[in-house]
Amino acid sequence: MDSSLFGKKSNSELASLFECPVCFEYILPPILQCQNGHLVCQACRKMITTCPTCRIQITSNIRNLQMEKVASSVFFPCKYSILGCKNQLLYQDKPGHEEVCGHKPYICPCPGTSCKWQGPIDQVMPHLMSQHKSITTLEGEDIVFLATDINLSGAVDWVMIQSCFSHHFMLVLEKQEKYGRQQFYAVVQIIGSEMQAENFIYRLELSGHKRRLVWEATPKSIHDGVQTAINTNDCLVFDTTLAQRFSENGNLGINVTICPV
Repeated sequence: MDSSLFGKKSNSELASLFECPVCFEYILPPILQCQNGHLVCQACRKMITTCPTCRIQITSNIRNLQMEKVASSVFFPCKYSILGCKNQLLYQDKPGHEEVCGHKPYICPCPGTSCKWQGPIDQVMPHLMSQHKSITTLEGEDIVFLATDINLSGAVDWVMIQSCFSHHFMLVLEKQEKYGRQQFYAVVQIIGSEMQAENFIYRLELSGHKRRLVWEATPKSIHDGVQTAINTNDCLVFDTTLAQRFSENGNLGINVTICPV
């Protein structure tokens, strides 16, 4: 392959050379090829045994080092360019930018609703404030969230927003039937990205009747969703017996503390 030919192509023409024939995403280093030199991205290579271009059997992982060298000087569009992002990025910078890209779509983080809204991160709070007015918003890094009527039957959820450190956090308490019994799941999400979530620790505490139950963890991003945390038990989990021990007249207070790392 004559590398001098690349100098005659525009950046967009060069970027188009890295389009994967399987998923149509950009092929970024490490760049793999079949024995005839046809490229495929690493994720798709794991799923195929035949080259999608020439149909030859792929028997090993062959790196195309020259194309990897070319890729290091090409600017690729953000994956959210179709949604309006104008950034052109070196491949090393793409993952970090796309994680926090202002055009990255987020769905409405409210559990238990049929809301189909989605939009950029800076529009999530305005959406919640205008369309989900029943959600309480509290200011401060150390607050008490009061879940009322926890003895209601069936699947129930309680939601609160906590604002501190120039960010908004959503506490979700859900009662679900799992493993044949009703359990409570409490988790804090940041209305932001996974990278922003890594800057904080949240603490949930149930206390009363000479007992204390504490959970500390990194907030989830609303991009992950509450159900992901519940499915993996990566949240505060307690059953109805414990809920009764910490509640008073059917109301459960949860101390919520947000701390920067």
